Amino acid sequence: MKNKPVFVLLAGGKSERMGTDKGLLKFNNNYWILEQLNRISNSTIQKIYIGLGFHSQHYFEAIPWLKDALVDFVSYQNLNIKVIINNTPELGSFSTLQTILKEVTEKSTIILNHIDIPILNVTELIKIISTENNVVIPIFEGKKGHPIKMKPAFWTNLISINATEIDARLDYQLKKINPIKISTVEVFDRTVILNLNTKKDWNTFLENQ
Repeated sequence: MKNKPVFVLLAGGKSERMGTDKGLLKFNNNYWILEQLNRISNSTIQKIYIGLGFHSQHYFEAIPWLKDALVDFVSYQNLNIKVIINNTPELGSFSTLQTILKEVTEKSTIILNHIDIPILNVTELIKIISTENNVVIPIFEGKKGHPIKMKPAFWTNLISINATEIDARLDYQLKKINPIKISTVEVFDRTVILNLNTKKDWNTFLENQ
């Protein structure tokens, strides 16, 4: 797996507007976080880092092997999965991302997604993975979405940013780099721009499946 892209799935939020942990919502008789992993497993990705923060114990109680993945990589659906805990989740998702990046031993390319943004279809996911540039962003009908692909030339600089500063946000950091180092990929899967923050968002998503 050396030098192959690794996937980073952020699931450390408080999920206040949803009212329950987003990754533990039920989708087709499965937990949503496992559905996300299943979708990723259809691609060329083999290694995943999951970032937890608030309510991590809820995840361990629901899916016990996630606790084992704190210690070492655990195999699931032909994926090797490691769980990283952000001890300061109140600082936001950027701090969870930083916590994970510090643990990526190989300077691998990162594919980044949030738990509340559904993984898009495998054909277009592989298209994002295969596109070469420092940063690759999918676009649906003119709107930028996720997952975002980031090479070490970009993401290693994110680690040293003070998570309490106003610019400790990925979108702010993307605006600072030379546009020539960013590629966009037109996709036809609108899930890249979804943001499942509330029960209404979730129910609408389920109705359209």
